[in-house]
Amino acid sequence: MSKERARRRAEREATLARERVVRQRRSARRARRRALLRRVTPTVRRGRTGRLPRHSRGERAAIVLLTLAAIILIWSLVDDLALRLALVVLLLLVLPAIVVIALDRRT
Repeated sequence: MSKERARRRAEREATLARERVVRQRRSARRARRRALLRRVTPTVRRGRTGRLPRHSRGERAAIVLLTLAAIILIWSLVDDLALRLALVVLLLLVLPAIVVIALDRRT
């Protein structure tokens, strides 16, 4: 009777050991797959990645609205088409400098 119980316990332990080995292989394979995916997929940068996120949504809206207002003023007050185009191009070229001077937070 005791030998029979010992034999069954040994079989049970052998089965559990085989299942444990299979689980370890699966988890190792899953970990290797995750590591490979982590290496292959590009990382998404959070936070400030470009120039526009430096300003808040309200500041960006103000920049756009004031620029559009200036363009409308140029088109309504200036008669010569060539001068209109030159002033609009000049405004768009100088706009980044105006934004830096007006909204720079480093000072």
